[in-house]
Amino acid sequence: MNDTAKYLIRATIATDGVVERSDVVGAVFGQTEGLLGDELDLRDLQESSKVGRIDVSIRSENGQSFGEVTVASSLDKVETAILAASLETIDRIGPCGAAVEVTSIEDVRAAKRREVVERAKELVASGFDETTLGSDDVLEEVRDAARVEGIVDYEGLPAGPASATPTP
Repeated sequence: MNDTAKYLIRATIATDGVVERSDVVGAVFGQTEGLLGDELDLRDLQESSKVGRIDVSIRSENGQSFGEVTVASSLDKVETAILAASLETIDRIGPCGAAVEVTSIEDVRAAKRREVVERAKELVASGFDETTLGSDDVLEEVRDAARVEGIVDYEGLPAGPASATPTP
């Protein structure tokens, strides 16, 4: 899914108790089910590969849990924003009260475009140095090659091609 994703939804979660990754995924599916109608049902969107896996990273400290939820989407911009906003309606995860806040919706294609532009700049700066010869340079290279091929050995010394032939 990440190869075809257009957008990446990032949200933070905080709970007033200790929860597991599976609790978060269950809450996402359970509390968004039926909320947006059949067109934007999360399970159907995943089955049709319009929404990727729900990735959750979570850590617990002092009886509370904190983490991040990431959802890849190939929906259009408006549908992705609606899906992201629906995540903020989650108020319980497992037996605990929870708060979910969408922190960003990243345009994956824009990030890839930036990478392509940066790499292209590097290639232009380094990849064409040796291959650009002007017409004068080409002529000079060919003349030098012709001169070198015409050199013969005459009595142990380099000489032009006419020096090895006897004069009439």
